[in-house]
Amino acid sequence: MDQRPAYFRVLATFARNSLVRDMMFRSNFLIEATSSVSWTVMNLGFYVLIFQFTPEIGRGTGWGQYQFFVFISAMMIINSIVQAFFMPNAQEFSELIRTGGLDFALLKPVDTQFLISLQRVNWSSLSNIGVGFALMFYSFTKMTFFPSVIQLVLFPIYVACGVAIFYSIMFSLAATSIWLGRNQALYNFWFYITNFSRYPMEIYGGSFAGDALRGVFTFVVPVLIAINIPAQLMAWPLSEQNWWLVVFTLVATAGSLAACRWIFQRALLSYRSASS
Repeated sequence: MDQRPAYFRVLATFARNSLVRDMMFRSNFLIEATSSVSWTVMNLGFYVLIFQFTPEIGRGTGWGQYQFFVFISAMMIINSIVQAFFMPNAQEFSELIRTGGLDFALLKPVDTQFLISLQRVNWSSLSNIGVGFALMFYSFTKMTFFPSVIQLVLFPIYVACGVAIFYSIMFSLAATSIWLGRNQALYNFWFYITNFSRYPMEIYGGSFAGDALRGVFTFVVPVLIAINIPAQLMAWPLSEQNWWLVVFTLVATAGSLAACRWIFQRALLSYRSASS
């Protein structure tokens, strides 16, 4: 029997319960949402200041001011989804190991990785999605072209790819807590690794170190393409797209999810019950 409808109902229940819990503390919810948006606006102000002194980020990269704002918009949207649905659960994974909550998760009649990944939703983190789309639309009004229908259709697909790549890296690192005795040292590397994705991949080049960073974080740990490709699809005309990287992103997404699944299951095989 197809279990997908049941999993959708479970996810809807998780989301509803999380929203009810957040609405019990409305002031805290509003403060968190406002703080998130304020931090984003302050960062945007920093980039506005930078573009007063340079026409583009990286000479000859094609990332002018409004193209870069589209890049920031894509980053806001992808990061908001990751922070809302996956980050709270990844951060709690080591606590599940300490308290024995992982024992109960293993006994549930649903996939353990699904349960651990989505049992909590931080709704306030979704506030930046609206800001991201507003900034993207504003950037379109300042650019010389508007994305085609093909680009508008591909964008949500590649946003999903970016979310999947970030999720895969995050939960692969979080799963190491089982091997390290709930130590989160490797999980914390997720924040350092994803820092490389905050800027277009085209700026990593021109030197041996830059080319090495670009190669590693494109083909080994594909964080650069997670945001770069959906942003390119909206910021540049179809004739200027790097299509082999567009196709590679699909391959990298599938590979990242497969690797995450393998690491998670291998880690679970090493788990010993908190009661033992």
